[in-house]
Amino acid sequence: MANFNLSINGTNHQVDVDPDTPILWVLRDEVDLVGTKYGCGISQCGACTIHLDGQAARSCSVPVSSIGSQKITTIEGFSETKAAKPLLDAWRKHDVPQCGYCQAGQIMNAATLLKNNANPSDEDIDAKMNGNLCRCGTYIRVKAAIKTAATNS
Repeated sequence: MANFNLSINGTNHQVDVDPDTPILWVLRDEVDLVGTKYGCGISQCGACTIHLDGQAARSCSVPVSSIGSQKITTIEGFSETKAAKPLLDAWRKHDVPQCGYCQAGQIMNAATLLKNNANPSDEDIDAKMNGNLCRCGTYIRVKAAIKTAATNS
């Protein structure tokens, strides 16, 4: 076990965990932030996407020991930001969620797309969102919501 000081959603958290513990499990089990979901455990589905210093990262495969001073933002923290409003409004407008399980990861990944590309093309959206899987097949709605959010940002 080791002690780690983590900046999560603007708040410092001290956790005592094994250094190899994926940050996903630190967030869910130690900090009680359960919006970030476990999907596959091998960085293939995107359900566990968080932001590390503003960039999308798959938390299921990032050990807590590699975080260092990076700032962690989860869906809970992101949803409280000004940048979240256009994206969350568009998600609702296009009725994107079905079961909802993948949505936190979808939104977190879409947020970094819009942060880095204010007017993404269909190809840009497809490329960025390619690794976020949705069992319900809401891909067309996700794309429409991202386009709407881009025009309302």
